[in-house]
Amino acid sequence: MIEFYKMSGSGNDFIIIDNRDLSLNVGDIREFVRKVCTRKLSVGADGLFLIEPSTKADFKWQFYNSDGSTAEMCGNGSRCVARYAYIKGIAGRKMSFETIAGIINAEVNDQIVKVKLTDPSAVVSGEELDIGGRLFLLDCVNTGVPHAVAFVDDLQSCAVVEWGRKIRFHGHFAPQGTNADFAAVLSPRKIQLRTYERGVEDETLACGTGMVAAVLAAAHRGLVVSPVDVLVQSGETLRIYFTRRDDGFAEIYLEGAAKMVYQGFLFEEAYK
Repeated sequence: MIEFYKMSGSGNDFIIIDNRDLSLNVGDIREFVRKVCTRKLSVGADGLFLIEPSTKADFKWQFYNSDGSTAEMCGNGSRCVARYAYIKGIAGRKMSFETIAGIINAEVNDQIVKVKLTDPSAVVSGEELDIGGRLFLLDCVNTGVPHAVAFVDDLQSCAVVEWGRKIRFHGHFAPQGTNADFAAVLSPRKIQLRTYERGVEDETLACGTGMVAAVLAAAHRGLVVSPVDVLVQSGETLRIYFTRRDDGFAEIYLEGAAKMVYQGFLFEEAYK
């Protein structure tokens, strides 16, 4: 049996497995991830993390989306992994861990976790795309993974799955595709966000890198100032900090709750 923990970062839920001894032997890892992340037939999750040894930081992760694909970064997942590592004694309250996107620093204060993300790419504002006869003005930025942000007036009636999927697979973003974010600016220090996530291939209740992307896109347009609270579909609010420079943005922090949901053991039936 395989020990795992289930955690939730503002509605993004993850399976976390300690593989520091590199003993996990499940055959095709991508097929394993797809099966255990399938809701109703197994544990169910938006993604899965393997915690492994690192020569550069306290540990490193291998991160897989629910479809078995790998992703460079996950903002909400980074908060969950940091709290998991602290609770398990893998790292101290302040820690660093290795990802494909780079080294992530984190600080754990009970359920609240604050992570310092890698510097984003420059924001490219006002990309015009025809999506099924509808013109979208998108602001594009890589916050560890690529995002395309659309500002809308009525977020609740927004067809996030329909439009998000078309943006995600649009030829303009080929071959890797993009995450699609739909944002509404509520005030200079608050926005609301809905996200269609690449790899999950659906709307999720929250997306950490998407929150950062939307905030930076809004800041690039002069609509918000740091820090910015972001209201997501789970009903939770997270806080984004950033520093604006002549050449873009830096010192990006994501802060919010990371919840330990349960500990369990995977029987072979869960992934065979």
